[in-house]
Amino acid sequence: MQKSKTTWMPGLCAIGATAWSLTMAAHAASFTGTVLNAEGQPLAGALVTVFNEAKDRKETVYTDQAGRYAIRTPFSGHLTVRARSHKFDDARKELDAQADQVQTIDFKMTPFANAQLLSDSLTASAHLSKVQWPDAQTRTTFISQCNYCHQIGNALTRTPKEVSAWETTIARMEGYGALLTKKEGKTIAEELHKGLDGNAVQAMQKYVASDELSRAKVIEWHVGDALSFVHDTDVGDDEHLYGTDEGHDILWELDRRTGQITQHHLPDIDLPVGGLFAGMQLPIGVFTGKHGPHSMAQGQDGRIWITNALSSKLMSFDPKTKAFKVYGIDESALYLHTIRIDRQGIVWFTAAVSNKVGRFDPKTEKFTMIQLPHGGFMKGVVDVMFPTILRASSKLWPGKNVPVKTSPHKWTQGRLMFNLPYGIDINPTDGSVWYAKLLSNKIGRIDPKTLEITEFDTPLGGPRRPRFDKNGILWIPAFDDSALLRFDPATAQFESYKLPLLAANEYETPYALNVHPQTGEIWITSNMSDRVLRFNPATKTFVAYPSPTRVTWLRDMAFTKDGQVCSSSSNLPAYGIEDARDAFFCLDPTGGERDRQTIEQQASAKPSLVRRK
Repeated sequence: MQKSKTTWMPGLCAIGATAWSLTMAAHAASFTGTVLNAEGQPLAGALVTVFNEAKDRKETVYTDQAGRYAIRTPFSGHLTVRARSHKFDDARKELDAQADQVQTIDFKMTPFANAQLLSDSLTASAHLSKVQWPDAQTRTTFISQCNYCHQIGNALTRTPKEVSAWETTIARMEGYGALLTKKEGKTIAEELHKGLDGNAVQAMQKYVASDELSRAKVIEWHVGDALSFVHDTDVGDDEHLYGTDEGHDILWELDRRTGQITQHHLPDIDLPVGGLFAGMQLPIGVFTGKHGPHSMAQGQDGRIWITNALSSKLMSFDPKTKAFKVYGIDESALYLHTIRIDRQGIVWFTAAVSNKVGRFDPKTEKFTMIQLPHGGFMKGVVDVMFPTILRASSKLWPGKNVPVKTSPHKWTQGRLMFNLPYGIDINPTDGSVWYAKLLSNKIGRIDPKTLEITEFDTPLGGPRRPRFDKNGILWIPAFDDSALLRFDPATAQFESYKLPLLAANEYETPYALNVHPQTGEIWITSNMSDRVLRFNPATKTFVAYPSPTRVTWLRDMAFTKDGQVCSSSSNLPAYGIEDARDAFFCLDPTGGERDRQTIEQQASAKPSLVRRK
């Protein structure tokens, strides 16, 4: 039986400018001021964050070119206001919220006292730049296989280790899905030992504070616990955020207006912890569930459809009745991944380990599993053999990694022996279904009527979770090559755009992206550098938004009706994040500007309400 539990969080997130102004006017805590360096010069692009009293919610704006900021929050009680800027130590002030008053708080930032403190503040991408890979292929293998679910180079993962300790870590990661040959594993262990030596990074990072940055606002709500793994977040028709906790078999629900968070426990199933993957050395302690809910999409009837990666079950959730329904699939479909719904209401999803795409008709409750091209005899053998051993080992050799130890990839071509269909999306112009094969560097088209398949090689590696724009152009994050790909199905032509890096010797991991339905701009996760990227196809330019939280690892992106882009920050494990918990994450491109205008109107109408701290 499904169980629900509600947790109350103070605050509210406005839905639309009018609702924001009306609702916040009565009890908003407002702050303005400047962020300057020790010489009194303005710091553009500094992050000013207000934490609520419980420290489970925070809101952030960015300073303009004159170092000015303005922020309105719904918080009450004793608050913390923090200023953060590149190469400067954080500055904090504690104060009591004064409802309906604008409090002026200025910050004077001081540089870090020494090189080690500066180094500790840098993103994971800076620390990984110290590793000198012997060749481009090893570097690509490391990026592809060691950054699946978390950063490498953050405070949790850059601890100096002996080669043998790194080898133990890598062996454990193979139980999580890293596909390495014996030689690759040994080489990576040796290079991490040499590169992550604990010495300070000589940083070459450069931050660019654009005018667009000063207009934005970021809102974060903590969710789950230190061992949660809230994989994907989606925005429902009710404008609530829904998050799939793959580790704990929970669907989290956030009402952004009230801050209310509810947890819906998935129904139990007759499988061991880890589900059909119990034979692997899963991150037990983090993964305590059996289903492993992964990706979501809402259908025309309002039900939210969920892929369960560990149990290989499709599931629906009714937001009104809070009821789940489970649909069984042939066990040849393993690790159900990304899910999308076409205009006819047909549910499409990838089965990553089995190299298949699934089609499900909710009206007839009939599945059709589509075998994708193997790409060669040995890949075909692996497509069949690996899932077979995986299912058997979950019963016979739990936690022993037998599928990894017996797979031919360990001695031959490593990850290149696998296809791994990952992301999937529907072309709005003709209804065709497109998928990305992460490890084969291919995208493919499925005719929704004939199920005929056509595949294309991508010019860059690691196509992950692609999305179509309204004109039928497919945008693809190239995970292995720090790039964005544009593909035109009409001409079968690719264009590529390198992502902006903080330093030339770094790399980026664009896990997912989405296309804004009104502006057509592409929003991209930038997970090694704690940023979100925004790409304008017309001008072919990027805007970078630094995250207020160190160790930000975002997943699928979705948009609210008023244009916010939302995701889940879910580094694995969650305790590796600066706040030690996952979070719902929403970036409002104009929220900061709206706060500024409202505060200016408030101060102009009643100057006596402005107080300087």
